[in-house]
Amino acid sequence: MHSIVSLIALVTRFSLAHHRYMPSIPTGSAMTAAAAARDASDAAAPAAWVKLSPLFAVLVWAGNVLVTKRASGVIDPASITLYRWAIAFAVLTPFLAPAVWRKRAIVRRHAGKLAFLGLLGMSCYQGLAYEAARTASTVDMGVTVALMPLLSALVARAFASEAFSARQVGGALLSLAGLVVLVTHGRPAALFAGEVHVGELLMLVAVASNAVYGVLLRRWALPLGSWEQLYVQIAFGTLVVLPFWLAGPMTPVSGANAALVAYAALPASIAAPFFWMTGVKHHGAPRASLVMNLLPLLVALGAWAVFGERLHAFHAIGGAMALAGVAWGLRT
Repeated sequence: MHSIVSLIALVTRFSLAHHRYMPSIPTGSAMTAAAAARDASDAAAPAAWVKLSPLFAVLVWAGNVLVTKRASGVIDPASITLYRWAIAFAVLTPFLAPAVWRKRAIVRRHAGKLAFLGLLGMSCYQGLAYEAARTASTVDMGVTVALMPLLSALVARAFASEAFSARQVGGALLSLAGLVVLVTHGRPAALFAGEVHVGELLMLVAVASNAVYGVLLRRWALPLGSWEQLYVQIAFGTLVVLPFWLAGPMTPVSGANAALVAYAALPASIAAPFFWMTGVKHHGAPRASLVMNLLPLLVALGAWAVFGERLHAFHAIGGAMALAGVAWGLRT
């Protein structure tokens, strides 16, 4: 436990510093100008883990989809949502509470927006995903999550009152058609026969809520650091989930679900955002987002290896259509 806390402390302090990775450059009268320039270039080069940080984030998120599916059979959705964010909040408190307290006037002034972001990103997105996992397949969940970049682009245009391009409309329709193939198991007529599981629809609503969250986060540009915003949003999101937990079965943490709660609270809630923010800072959002296309493949492989889910032709066809729509809709 001490090593985990130490790692989180290192991760949080690195993010709060907002500095690029830049080790000190050795100096001395014996160094030639060419050697100094070479050393400076080497020092300015980011570490390998920085370059790979978007991939690390996607790996953690793919694991979280598997954890979400596994949790559906051992813990109530409201319970794991509450425990996840409460633990993350407790772990981050020693490192972020002092800074947030100093900026409490800013937090108070923007409390409504921070609460709404917490509702969308922490309560709705993950809570609905846990509920969706009861009936949706793991592969379908992974493909739906991969639609988030395209949904974000569409939501951003809608908020800006800009007309959608033909490419964006075509990409959205192609992705939607791919989802129909997935959720109907290759039988689109099942939509009209009421044979579609509600889980797939809940997962789409969950992803849409997170897309709106991301767009509002950028549009509002609140005067708080990324980690400070996350910390306050977690607090509000936890408060939103609390009534649902009190009204539900209130599944306790046990040997059957403790590892799932821990993964959701630490790697998925703290490590993945850190890796993603680092990747976006280094590569830029468009390049970093390309790695999200690996998510359905990683989830499908994990579902096959962990749960023994069989992959069918409709998975390949529907998944390919959905991802092709994302690529088409996001082309510049």
